[in-house]
Amino acid sequence: MLRSEKLFDRAQRVLPGGVNSPVRAFRAVDLCPRFIERADGPYIYDADGRKYIDYVCSWGPMLLGHNHPAIRAAVEQAVQHGLSFGAPTEAEVEMAELMVDMVPNIEMVRMVNSGTEAVMSAIRLARGATGRDKLIKFEGCYHGHSDCLLVNAGSSALAGGHPSSAGVPEDIVKHTLTAQFNRLDTVEALFDEWPGQIACVILEPVAANMGVVAPSPGFLEGLRALCDRYGALLVFDEVITGFRLAPGGAQEYFGIKADLVTFGKIIGGGMPVGAYCGSRALMEQVAPCGPVYQAGTLSGNPVAMAAGLAQLRHIRSHPELYVSIEHSAKELAAEMRAAAAAHGTDVSINQIGSLIAPFFTPNGVTTFVDAKGSDVGRYARYFRGMLERGIYLAPAQFEAMFISTAHTKEDFQRTLEAVDAVFAAL
Repeated sequence: MLRSEKLFDRAQRVLPGGVNSPVRAFRAVDLCPRFIERADGPYIYDADGRKYIDYVCSWGPMLLGHNHPAIRAAVEQAVQHGLSFGAPTEAEVEMAELMVDMVPNIEMVRMVNSGTEAVMSAIRLARGATGRDKLIKFEGCYHGHSDCLLVNAGSSALAGGHPSSAGVPEDIVKHTLTAQFNRLDTVEALFDEWPGQIACVILEPVAANMGVVAPSPGFLEGLRALCDRYGALLVFDEVITGFRLAPGGAQEYFGIKADLVTFGKIIGGGMPVGAYCGSRALMEQVAPCGPVYQAGTLSGNPVAMAAGLAQLRHIRSHPELYVSIEHSAKELAAEMRAAAAAHGTDVSINQIGSLIAPFFTPNGVTTFVDAKGSDVGRYARYFRGMLERGIYLAPAQFEAMFISTAHTKEDFQRTLEAVDAVFAAL
């Protein structure tokens, strides 16, 4: 019996489903999860000593790979002075200054402890600033597990709020309206149906929680124009795209200005942290300056700030890394498409920046409806085949594959050899 299997047996006795986040349970791929003991560069090592090329990258923030020397050194130095103070530190000021310098269109930052908390707080600020209650989100975009965003729109493009989790009252989500990603008409229809009532439109500028779906040409520009026309705020959830698509995130990459932007663990070098950001006029409506209350006992944790500062400083000093990892991702995606064609495998490979996602469908994927057409059973077989060959991918179809600067040509070659073998078996 594998040590991971023994650990999972123990875990299921004391943790719901044996995990602390549902996707880790590997249920979508019908396997026992691998318990990880350590990671270095592009590799992770499980409890049984097996080495994998890692394309999960802690769900995105390990842009520089695992255990980067500069980040590790910064953390080691920080912990010598203590782990947490619950008080202001110079590091959080430096982090906010660095973010304002790097990210377009933001003037102030509020640190929090997770991406979920960042988005929840940004929504509250949007409502407080506009005096409106309703918000528009997109089916297939994930914004954390706060109540008002746990909405399943079903197959209807314009459905109102229906909780997709037990424990979320209908009244909580009645102001959450759902549109279709890459379809401006569904957004405009909601603005027309609820005139003067919509506080904001929130989206992942690249939808990376339905696989990877890039915005169609004109989509983000159209959202900006609609928000301006109807007096709503545009909120970019950059928990995944922030500092990964470009030094300034999706706003820089696409040339679109958002009113509020949220970030997650990438600003902590992978440690638990988040932030929401915007103009001075908006952010000074947050307590203690303004009436929109939000607090966090351990926000701006000094160790997380040290890790994040080391990562962002490296990024700012090496902007060329984005050209390199995007080139690597394009080549990897192209070779995966070639392997699929060679073996007659129905697969559509989406790629943008350093993000990749295979969908097991013969059709292109530009909407959530398209993404749901993927054969999740075939993805599970693909996942199992890749894992057996030492390639660690997200254990669910509707997730992203992340490239880091630590991945080498040899890693990509080994990955493509595994892809070729698994596609042949499929």
